[in-house]
Amino acid sequence: MIKQTPVKGSKKVKVNFVLPKDSVDGKVSVVGDFNDWDPFVHPLKPRSNGTKSISVTLPVSQRFAFKYLDENGQWLDDDAALREPNEYGGVNSVVHT
Repeated sequence: MIKQTPVKGSKKVKVNFVLPKDSVDGKVSVVGDFNDWDPFVHPLKPRSNGTKSISVTLPVSQRFAFKYLDENGQWLDDDAALREPNEYGGVNSVVHT
């Protein structure tokens, strides 16, 4: 699930990436165009309700491809996001800010 909240007084939006309870065991990060696909930049944090989430501030009116990457190297898509083919023969999730 993805939630977007405008950042007051700027041309940015806070994008909250959330994985549902029991969707993945262990550590997981959101990686994408916005962080050079680096799994160490935006690790999701466990929440008291069992979900995992992270907020990333991004510029408005742009498109970003992303995926989730777990600690075992497994790529995960966001079921609530749009998808588009990537250059590796797979698909990426996409968020429009």
